[in-house]
Amino acid sequence: MINIEERVAKAKRLFKEEGYNCCQAVVLAYNDVFGIDNDTAAALSSGFGGGMGRMREVCGSVSGMVMLAGLMAPAADPSIKVDRTRNYALVQEMAEEFRAMNGSIVCKELLGLVPMGSQAAAAKESPEPSDRTPEYYKKRPCEELVGIAARIVGKRIIDGFQD
Repeated sequence: MINIEERVAKAKRLFKEEGYNCCQAVVLAYNDVFGIDNDTAAALSSGFGGGMGRMREVCGSVSGMVMLAGLMAPAADPSIKVDRTRNYALVQEMAEEFRAMNGSIVCKELLGLVPMGSQAAAAKESPEPSDRTPEYYKKRPCEELVGIAARIVGKRIIDGFQD
């Protein structure tokens, strides 16, 4: 049995203390549950930070949940519609829970770069990651969002979505 609060703390530590992006932090909090090594998990999730390569689209924490949903409710064979339906249902449930708690699943909205529910584009940002300074952490909710996503995943694993 996994301890959800230990996994939440691990995800937050991976983000804040070790410098992993939000998606990596969520995925690395659980990769061992699915038998995936750290390097592979970190590499596969690396492009989803900053709302997909700092484009500020879908929050990396949500992307991490979606990646793990593919392991909890796999749909590897596209001809098996029931598997795809189960996977999509899990993704939608987790995303809705995250949205209900935070108002959005979109990075630029969660960071306050555009109003919630807006179709406005955020200013284009450099692909260069921000330096992780005390100011960086003060102005971003990312550590908490990583923890929320890790908790949502943990609850689903305990509820039996692990195959």
